[in-house]
Amino acid sequence: MNNKHPSTLRTPTEGRTIAVVGDVYRFLATGDDTNGKYALWEAIVPPGGGPPPHVHSREEEGFYILEGEITFHIGETRIVASAGMFANMPVGTPHSFKNESNRPAKMLISVAPAGLEKMFFEVGVPVAQGATTAAPPTKEEIEKLLAVAPRYGIEIRLPGH
Repeated sequence: MNNKHPSTLRTPTEGRTIAVVGDVYRFLATGDDTNGKYALWEAIVPPGGGPPPHVHSREEEGFYILEGEITFHIGETRIVASAGMFANMPVGTPHSFKNESNRPAKMLISVAPAGLEKMFFEVGVPVAQGATTAAPPTKEEIEKLLAVAPRYGIEIRLPGH
């Protein structure tokens, strides 16, 4: 089997860009680019943005804050992470993140191995290349994410469920 794949270069606005329940994700590397080893994307999270508590059964997830601040909930622990901080969530760790500030935050998110990006491509809404904002999520978008997530090994833990 040939594991060679071409090098991938993206300029500051290049990369498939989608809105995922209100956040803007620009994909820098997908499993197709990395032979399935990892995926990496830039996430712009508006004030109030971020996913509900969830658990990954397949991949490690890393977060590197570029601008602004993101509040992580890891189990019962709450951590406010600012630019330059990094967090890794091991497989099986309940976590969520939210932008509790009043300005957008930007971070890099990685998953290893790759594959989770396919869930985002399935549920996300295409936005223009270079876009930095997205419409707030619709009820339909949220319901689609909740329906699709288990197929990707993601358990979403909604309050009261």
